[in-house]
Amino acid sequence: MGKDNQKLQRTMTSRHITMMALGGAIGAGLFKGSSAAIDLAGPSVLIAYLIGGIILLFVMQGLAEMAVRNSDARTFRDLVQSILGKYPAYFLDWIYWKMWVLNIAAESVVAAIFLQYWLPEYPIWILALSVSLLVTAINLLSVKVFAETEYWLALIKITVIVVFIIAGFVLLLVTFGDHTAVGFSNLKEHGGFLPNGPTGLIAAMLVVIYSYGGTEIIGITLAETKNPEKVVPKAVRSTLLRIIAFYLVPFFIIVSLIPWYEVNGVAESPFVMVFKMIGIPGADHIMNAVVILAIISSMNSGLYGSSRVLYTQAVDGRIPKIFGHLSKKKVPVYAILMCTLALYMGVIISLFAGSKTFDFLMGSLGYTVLFIWLIIAIAHLKSRKIQPEKTSAYAVKWFPYTTWIAIIALVAILIGIIFTTSIIITGITLAIYIFITLTYVYSGRHHGNEGK
Repeated sequence: MGKDNQKLQRTMTSRHITMMALGGAIGAGLFKGSSAAIDLAGPSVLIAYLIGGIILLFVMQGLAEMAVRNSDARTFRDLVQSILGKYPAYFLDWIYWKMWVLNIAAESVVAAIFLQYWLPEYPIWILALSVSLLVTAINLLSVKVFAETEYWLALIKITVIVVFIIAGFVLLLVTFGDHTAVGFSNLKEHGGFLPNGPTGLIAAMLVVIYSYGGTEIIGITLAETKNPEKVVPKAVRSTLLRIIAFYLVPFFIIVSLIPWYEVNGVAESPFVMVFKMIGIPGADHIMNAVVILAIISSMNSGLYGSSRVLYTQAVDGRIPKIFGHLSKKKVPVYAILMCTLALYMGVIISLFAGSKTFDFLMGSLGYTVLFIWLIIAIAHLKSRKIQPEKTSAYAVKWFPYTTWIAIIALVAILIGIIFTTSIIITGITLAIYIFITLTYVYSGRHHGNEGK
């Protein structure tokens, strides 16, 4: 597997991975998860997303520094193993894989829910299957085609979010025709800024962490990125600013325009609700189309990330070598097909659970993103002690304070989430983590014979 023809190609540029990180994070979490977060926290959801954005900034800075210091790394495992040891690296790789395969399954169902806006006569599972087949086809093409597709899909949704922000402020501040300027009264009416108290804010953090999850996919692109030591820090900086802006400002508009308790009771996205208010014929249909494209874009990123984890596991001899096989277009075809099984499992689940499938999967995903961020932050904290001799072109300012703030905040959120989340979701997630740990213990002899 060490031959050049069995290696991933470095064909992705800064614009590709910046857009991919945006693609991973601006998906169902923003367009559908936003409804759940607003339902839990009311207008105080703005505080939840601000806190989440600051934690994300600190974690991603640490990831960028570790990537620059270890330019030969291909995935998270390579970054973490030399710092924390084999088990944390193994655990991180597999929970990351689990996060993405569950996420693409959840997002196929969300895309189907929004397709029902136009096709109410078709059941969720048929529409989810159609979306799943499309995403599989895009990923089986070359990495360059995938990256280019992802770039343009991400660009479309970012453009529309900008249009949404402009239209939203017009609706808030300008009176025209039959429309009266809404103003900001919805922020303090209907139970106030914190209608469900601190408990609602803490519960919303699980959705927030889930929503921001996906940005760390930059850590998976290392093997296919040109000049990662220069590109990754640049992508981290530009991505974080955009994500925080694209979450906080749209949420401010949504909770100002629409009473918070009305947001979660309808099938369409809050973004479609706002475009309906504009009164331009067909505006809601345009927004619905963009929301669906955004979710397909996020699924694209997820299938990419999960298949690359399987690929590197196979190349290192941890799982059957067939998953390390590359097609003529340098795509890990069997790893991709294995990950798409999750899509079709999501389709089967939606046969029975329908639109509830997303809510069920989102809870477990929130826990997983939380643990991924924690492991990255802890690894960054230890990295300078273990590799002090390595000088780096990129270093986090205010180290170790920012990393400690991220770790303490994540632990506090984890404790709060355990007490505010369904015991079933917590139990299922714990069972998955125990299973991953047992597979590590079972394969211990093999690990003992491995090199780094």
